[in-house]
Amino acid sequence: MAYIAVIGTGYVGSVSGACLADFGNWVTCVDKDAEKIRSLEKGVIPIFEPGLDAVVERNVRAGRLRFTTDMAAAVKVHPIVFIAVGTPPTEDGSADLQYVEAAAREIGQAMEGYTVVVDKSTVPIGTGQKVIRWISEELHQRGRDIPFDVVSNPEFLREGSAVYDFTHPDRVVIGTDGETARKIMKDVYRSLYLNETPFIETNLESAEMIKYAANAFLAVKISFINEIANLCEKAGANVQDVAKALGRDGRIGPKFLHPGPGYGGSCFPKDTRALANIGRACGEPLGIVETVIASNERQKLRMVDKIEAGLGSLSGKTIAILGLAFKANTDDMRESPAITIAEGLVKRGARLRLWDPAAMKEAAWRLAALAEPEGTLYFAADEYDALKDACALVLLTEWNQLRNLDLTRVKSLLSLPYFFDLRNIYQREEAEAVGLRYYGVGK
Repeated sequence: MAYIAVIGTGYVGSVSGACLADFGNWVTCVDKDAEKIRSLEKGVIPIFEPGLDAVVERNVRAGRLRFTTDMAAAVKVHPIVFIAVGTPPTEDGSADLQYVEAAAREIGQAMEGYTVVVDKSTVPIGTGQKVIRWISEELHQRGRDIPFDVVSNPEFLREGSAVYDFTHPDRVVIGTDGETARKIMKDVYRSLYLNETPFIETNLESAEMIKYAANAFLAVKISFINEIANLCEKAGANVQDVAKALGRDGRIGPKFLHPGPGYGGSCFPKDTRALANIGRACGEPLGIVETVIASNERQKLRMVDKIEAGLGSLSGKTIAILGLAFKANTDDMRESPAITIAEGLVKRGARLRLWDPAAMKEAAWRLAALAEPEGTLYFAADEYDALKDACALVLLTEWNQLRNLDLTRVKSLLSLPYFFDLRNIYQREEAEAVGLRYYGVGK
């Protein structure tokens, strides 16, 4: 059992804090946003993540999880402090470390005894050494010589599956030069260690690199299969058959070989740009990563071209978009292909009828700039309401409830029978059997 403070109650902080408590640790989550803390104390979770509310409720009831705005008090009484604050991208694509620095300095100002400081946020290579310097500077200002270690312990959480990913990880990465800290981190994750979860023990810089390299590699797989899909369309091949065969190769594997409108979300776009920026700064440009970033942006715009090629001029036409979140089981629209595609369609004169099971609130403000003139956007009550009198259905997110649409009803509600299945959820034969004109990706 360990006593842990988690700084930041955003996506990473709230999931990490709740799940660490579920491992039997005593956890205090800290945030300067008093309203967010009050909500968490009432059991209201600030993010959409299936299953997280039950984990929070269970551990609050057991007394293992609490919330506070008093960071100094939390740091003083917890020998392990996780930094889980945001690292948003700057204009040049590099990670903004102002919140990490602020947390590190506050830790240095408050700590009273040996402390293990854990970087859980996604941070550029070299950040761990900066955290050491920032804490040391604050201790020097206080005239104190208090020992501490810094650990890089990156997260590998998929939105929509974060609770499962945290409690059933493929691996746990522990990057530190301190043997005491290494032993303490193993105790933090003791329940996983006893279950023979692989532990990767390395230095700070390698652990920081692992996180970026993992996300960049997955982005490469997505963009690769998207480009193969585009070629399949021109060559008369079926990308789903190609991807299935590729996935059977043990050296490649089937995951992330699903063509679509491009990747989005809070991680892949931000992390690929940050890694590319790190490469340029180190004088080692990452040509593959740079190409993937450009390819992904082209893929989003290509979907607009695909829709226009099928429908002809988009001016004055009404199009239904089902699925706005960047993936299923989340309300997150950060860098979602839906934003770029919606902007492209409206720019070419289309009106949109929009629906998503979880992202409607976020869509209202993210797409607000497209709402003029009046009538350009309509936020539907459900998936079938979105289809009424639209001349085309564009399916953008693979929500389970969108995998089993009543295609006969879809056809009856549309004014024209165009179906752009940009996630390849349906088979051409079943769509055409009810009279829909079907367009997939790469087939």
